[in-house]
Amino acid sequence: MELADYLRILRKHWRSITALTFVSILAAAAFSLLTAPTYTATTSVFLSVKSVASTGELSQGSTFAENQVQSFARVARTPIVLQPVIDGLGLDVTAEELAELVTVTVPTNTATLDLSVVDEDPEEAARIAAAVGDSTVAIVQQLSPPAADGTDMVEATIIRPATAPLSPTTPKVKQNLALGLLLGLLLGAGQAILRDTLYTRIRNQRDLEHVTDRAILGTVVLDDTLGHLSLPGLVDAHSLAGESYRRLRTNLQFLGLGDGERSIVVTSTVPGEGKTTTAINTAVTLAEAGLRVLLIDADLRRPRVADALRLEGAAGLTTVLIGRASLEDVVQPYGGSNLDVLTSGPIPPNPSEMLGFDEMRQLLEHAASRYDAVLIDTPPLLPVTDAAVLARITGGALVVVGSRVVRRSELAASLDSLDQVEARVLGLVLNKVKRDDEDRYGYAYRYDAHRMDGEPALAGLKPAARPQRGAARAS
Repeated sequence: MELADYLRILRKHWRSITALTFVSILAAAAFSLLTAPTYTATTSVFLSVKSVASTGELSQGSTFAENQVQSFARVARTPIVLQPVIDGLGLDVTAEELAELVTVTVPTNTATLDLSVVDEDPEEAARIAAAVGDSTVAIVQQLSPPAADGTDMVEATIIRPATAPLSPTTPKVKQNLALGLLLGLLLGAGQAILRDTLYTRIRNQRDLEHVTDRAILGTVVLDDTLGHLSLPGLVDAHSLAGESYRRLRTNLQFLGLGDGERSIVVTSTVPGEGKTTTAINTAVTLAEAGLRVLLIDADLRRPRVADALRLEGAAGLTTVLIGRASLEDVVQPYGGSNLDVLTSGPIPPNPSEMLGFDEMRQLLEHAASRYDAVLIDTPPLLPVTDAAVLARITGGALVVVGSRVVRRSELAASLDSLDQVEARVLGLVLNKVKRDDEDRYGYAYRYDAHRMDGEPALAGLKPAARPQRGAARAS
């Protein structure tokens, strides 16, 4: 991924990142409050060589002090030093337990030992540190080799006595809060990137491009008003979704379908992606452009067009296919415009076989001769084969991709099913895209039309009165 991808992920998941960071800071604050404070007292011991007459003895003592300072640092935490401290102060600990409280450091290029003792009581810490320093001085003098005259060659001197510390060593509140902030940011960013990587559903055009290189004819944003209008199948003509369908109409007109390819199958991969809503609104926008449009509900399993447009559904496509009526007998005008609707009619027991009849091919040929565009709402591709059957005998398929509904593998499988029957895929329509998922590379333009008071929300289209069943449509 590029830097822009990471920035997009962070911008998208900023809420969860902020929440994790806040929780991490709270955890660090709670840890600081619940941790008992401890104090550190330090004393320093300097190792030096006594003045001697012989230059060789001086060199020997100096070299010994510098080379053996690390050894004395180890000795300072052994029972030979600590047991006298325990006995002298009357401590109720063992030498090993006291060693855990003592830290010995040697500053670089020096012959100095810094002895630090940690305790919950600052006075006790200073008392123990002073005793450890004194005991270390005694042991250094005991272990150092004697000079020629029998005196100690190396002398240990306390150069910084232990004093009671004024402020606790732990907890380090500022440091803990800073670490909590850093850890929270890392955890938040990590979970955001992991969630984005493991999320397999398609959300935006970038996800679509990872699945297929087929043309994306339109992106329809999620319309909150859908379902609250007088006709739940239509979107507000002045909304962003309405403008999205008009852009889709323009792209469809540029496809350059021939006279025999005016029929377009509208389908999806799985249920719930909004194929019926897309078919209805695309048909409406095409009719608004002055084209004669026929919308056919060929979803003979779960028909939705009649209910969405409040049309009669007792007679329709199946009635024509079994020869009980002609197209002109059952087609219904919609809105007093150039849009006609052929509902599904009674649901048959064999939808796939019925759609594969020669009568269906003849019906589509007849419809193509009467209309400029024929849109066919069909079932999803993965559950059944109806859409693939129809896509092969029409101008092609318009595949609706529901944002956050279909998985990448499912979309790839549905496109493969169309390729297997050699059906033409006209393009994809990314539907129900949330504002947070829009992939606009940082740019979002909106130019809302001004609606006068009393102007209809559906661009002038009004539902026609329900025709009587079997009423003929004048040609």
